[in-house]
Amino acid sequence: MSSNIRIKKNCQLCNSEFIAKTTVTKYCSDNCAKIAYKARKRAEKINKARNPAPKTQSKKSDLSDIQQKDYLTVKEASLLLGCSSKSIYRMITNKTIQSVNLGQRMTRIKRTEIDTLFNQKA
Repeated sequence: MSSNIRIKKNCQLCNSEFIAKTTVTKYCSDNCAKIAYKARKRAEKINKARNPAPKTQSKKSDLSDIQQKDYLTVKEASLLLGCSSKSIYRMITNKTIQSVNLGQRMTRIKRTEIDTLFNQKA
């Protein structure tokens, strides 16, 4: 359903007068709208660079949460040991660390297994 609204407005970019067919139209042409869009995006990037968003959580708080858990995921174990998740999987296949696979993508490692890993004599 089209409307017969015709409103005289001034373009927010070039300040020329135009006839708008809707109440939300801000620019006289597609070209002015594109230029204003690019300027808005450029300003957003500059503001983001000047005022970076604060981090939600630090690694130290993550490690303290992980150290309190009894069962760890592979990713948590890799964060705790400071190695990659591939290395953890390699240790599991080499029987260096025992784990339980509760299903697809649900490998869990006991926290005591990681503790005994450091208590072993070489």
